[in-house]
Amino acid sequence: MEDKCTMVISGSQLMSYISDFTTLCWFMEPEFQEAVRRLHRVVGNAVVDDRYIVVGTGSTQLYQAALYSLTSPGGPEPVSVVSAAPYYSAYPEETDYLRSRLYKWAGDAYEFDKNGTGPYIEVVNSPNNPDGTLREAVVKNRGDEGKLIHDLAYYWPQYTPIIRPADHDIMTFTFSKSTGHAGSRIGWAVVKDKEVARKMSKFIEMSTLGVSKDSQQRAAKIMGVICDDYKNFKSDELFFEHTRRVMADRWERLRQVVDRNQVFSLPKYPKQYCLFSGELIEPYPGFAWLEAKEEEEEIDSQKVLRGGIKVQGRTGSRFGVAQKYVRVSLLSNEEVFNQFLERLSTINSISNGH
Repeated sequence: MEDKCTMVISGSQLMSYISDFTTLCWFMEPEFQEAVRRLHRVVGNAVVDDRYIVVGTGSTQLYQAALYSLTSPGGPEPVSVVSAAPYYSAYPEETDYLRSRLYKWAGDAYEFDKNGTGPYIEVVNSPNNPDGTLREAVVKNRGDEGKLIHDLAYYWPQYTPIIRPADHDIMTFTFSKSTGHAGSRIGWAVVKDKEVARKMSKFIEMSTLGVSKDSQQRAAKIMGVICDDYKNFKSDELFFEHTRRVMADRWERLRQVVDRNQVFSLPKYPKQYCLFSGELIEPYPGFAWLEAKEEEEEIDSQKVLRGGIKVQGRTGSRFGVAQKYVRVSLLSNEEVFNQFLERLSTINSISNGH
């Protein structure tokens, strides 16, 4: 789709900080907002009518903005932030990086549900990074004490069945996972409450004085091309069908290698009806969540991969679980992915991996 997605920005374009001062998120390009709403309507993965859109520098900035919006002006103690283990490995560091007095990382949501007290924010990552499962909130309803952030970075048809249009108070998405353009550093939030959206926009204004207009325009162009193809059915292969085929092929080959060497196991995912494709389909997550089959708890699967076959993974302890688990990205280019499979096929025991 390279030619269709090409755009030219002249030296005199997009120079101002301001996109539209009459709107709540005044640094968001109107074309970008319209493209976001249109893409979600095409895919059917999120309710966008009568919702506010907030643009951010990737979903990382939007996560911080959401935490700020739900905790300011603040109380006597920082609000606990939790997520069900295995949780996304960056949540603890991102939450505590600024050492804010408004909020603090409090770990596993299951543990907090049993023993935690006081106000909290639960981050629901669905499909979950690292294990690819569809998630719901786990902390039981505690009235006004609890608030939710839904991180839906991977809720796109190439990774998972679209089982319903998501409709939550705060939902964050990112260009890097929807289309793969991580370098553009663009994300967005779909927000129900106007005051929450206003606070999120203020956080982004104060931290970076808005978001790159160049990136917004490029993202709008690419999303527009994808949507146009679905409207006109002019492409030989539509975008999400192509990317799903790539992911399905990678998962099929990965499972063959893992089944042969019997050193690791992979999660099994049930087929579900996908509203987007109109078929019963299987999830194909962006990460392999490998678990060592040997029962010894001291096994460090990350070291097995790195030391034995020179494959970089991320240990389970970073995700709040045992180090016998390791996450490996499946979103590399084809050459790297093929090398990964070739090296993984050479392991026939944990000791052989060292």
